[in-house]
Amino acid sequence: MKKFAIAAASVFMLAGVAACGESAADKAAEKQADATEATGDARAAQLEAQAATAPTEAQKDALNAQADQVEKNADRKADRVENKAATPTAA
Repeated sequence: MKKFAIAAASVFMLAGVAACGESAADKAAEKQADATEATGDARAAQLEAQAATAPTEAQKDALNAQADQVEKNADRKADRVENKAATPTAA
């Protein structure tokens, strides 16, 4: 949960700084990337909550590992969305 709060604060702080001079496409991509990260973070938080109540250490470890992977995948997907928008297309 602490990771989620820190990540969310960082995203919003950086979004405010980066907003200067952004195109509409960049803003839309950033919004989509933020939503992707938020979805991943929410799913990871659910997995972490399940891990907290798991009956065995092996289950806790597996759920926490799955939560970490979900966060990493969401971050990668969000990065791809933002990079795609930032890459100029050939006309």
